[in-house]
Amino acid sequence: MGQLKLSGVTKRFGKAEVIHPTDLVIEEGEFVVFVGPSGCGKSTMLRMIAGLEEISAGTIEIDGRVVNNLAPVERGISMVFQSYALYPHMSVYENIAFPLRVARTPQAEVETRVRRAAEVLKLQERLKHRPGALSGGQRQRVAIGRAIVREPQVFLFDEPLSNLDAALRAEMRVELSRLHGQLKNTMIYVTHDQIEAMTMADKIVVLRDGNIEQVGTPLELYHKPRNRFVAGFIGNPTMNFLPAEVTAATGDSVTVRVAGGPTVTVPVEPQGVSAGDRIEIGLRPDDLHPGRGGETIELVPDVVERLGNQTVVYAATRDGTPVCIIAGGSEDVRPGVAVEAGFEPADAHLFRRDGTALGRPVDLARLAALA
Repeated sequence: MGQLKLSGVTKRFGKAEVIHPTDLVIEEGEFVVFVGPSGCGKSTMLRMIAGLEEISAGTIEIDGRVVNNLAPVERGISMVFQSYALYPHMSVYENIAFPLRVARTPQAEVETRVRRAAEVLKLQERLKHRPGALSGGQRQRVAIGRAIVREPQVFLFDEPLSNLDAALRAEMRVELSRLHGQLKNTMIYVTHDQIEAMTMADKIVVLRDGNIEQVGTPLELYHKPRNRFVAGFIGNPTMNFLPAEVTAATGDSVTVRVAGGPTVTVPVEPQGVSAGDRIEIGLRPDDLHPGRGGETIELVPDVVERLGNQTVVYAATRDGTPVCIIAGGSEDVRPGVAVEAGFEPADAHLFRRDGTALGRPVDLARLAALA
């Protein structure tokens, strides 16, 4: 159990509408990530689902039951916050057991549930310790354990890893994905970090200014973004955007002249564009290859970051448009020395002036099989 349905859910503060009418279905057992820049409404959306924020309009259903007027404790959800919110004077055991104590759960069942959660989270050896004796990652696991023992239908996570250092965040991402595989519960996770979204989610919900921009699997959003915002937000480093002009538009391709670069025929349907239109061409950094064939763009590197297995090159075209490239770790690229970067037309994305994308012939069935 754990299907969640939002129908026309809206949030207003006075006359300001911060969450516009939203429809969304999250199926039982899915790991769904809400992602977007700060202030886009993702945490507000999560708090409305949890019952911590009153909705202004619409309905929220969990397993077919409307929960708009139910208190958080009655909704069958558990929430893990950005701060661990542990009781410093209590042991790990008592912190995990606390919601069961409040619910007056019999001691035998408390013991069983706490021990089971500790085993899942590898905290067996820490049950007698207090939070002050734990690392950041262990404290976060205790907070998750406190959510697990309630045996909820839906887990809610509000940026739970943002207080951890980079190494611990990577470790906890793996642990949370493993936890989802073990529990099979529905999980909804809020983050501004698109790497967390790409690595953990079954389905990503991209938000901007209180609107859902796109919903899909990580690979769908990466290979077939609906608009320029999604294309630029998903992927690290972000997609490069270069101004271009349409020179020809046929039934199955669009030919564009890239500013300061080549004329390229991209295999996409014209969908309302015609010769003379100003558009943008999008190229992902790992689709640009210094010194290789295909269509080429002349770039002048400014900063070169050597990471060992790869080299990140920050450069610019002759007309000053910034471009980022991910090259091989031993690629001979130096600041100030011009390079020719090649790409394949099929890897290019095209965006109209309003930011919407022209469709790309991506095999979504194959992407679904990989997800």
